[in-house]
Amino acid sequence: MTDYVSDYEDVTTWTLDLDQEQVLLGLQKECVFMWTTQAGEPVGVTHSFIEIDGRLWMTAAEERKRVAAVRRDPRTCVCVTSTGTSMGEGKTITYKGTTVVHPKEDRVIKDWFYAIFAEKRYGSRGPDYVQQMITLIDSPNRVILEFIPGKKISHDRDKMEAATAPLEAK
Repeated sequence: MTDYVSDYEDVTTWTLDLDQEQVLLGLQKECVFMWTTQAGEPVGVTHSFIEIDGRLWMTAAEERKRVAAVRRDPRTCVCVTSTGTSMGEGKTITYKGTTVVHPKEDRVIKDWFYAIFAEKRYGSRGPDYVQQMITLIDSPNRVILEFIPGKKISHDRDKMEAATAPLEAK
């Protein structure tokens, strides 16, 4: 006989395994990037990203409010979900961390970032489309954001459901 949970009061034990976390970061193309405004209010937007060596990389026009906010206070947060990927729904990871705003003049970072970013985001549409996207995002006032994860909170709904007694049809 299997022991099942009696409620969902404590869901902290159903976390993503490290290999599943890496699969999620490789498959997903969008995250929610969050920061704090000058007034101390939390805000977030859906953002395209790539993961390289444990860091999440994004780009934005320098005049975006999030860029000034991150320069003022680099403490940020990112949430990635499996929704829309081949993993299905119910796998999430949230990272608290810090974000570095790389200067718009940094060609070394821009060149490698744009190539990898456009390939991940648009590679299925062919090399000409990838090159067109690189040209479009490589605007003069664009900066690269490097999110450095700290504490993480993850959840794996498959593990939660495995710990739950099957519901009886009525």
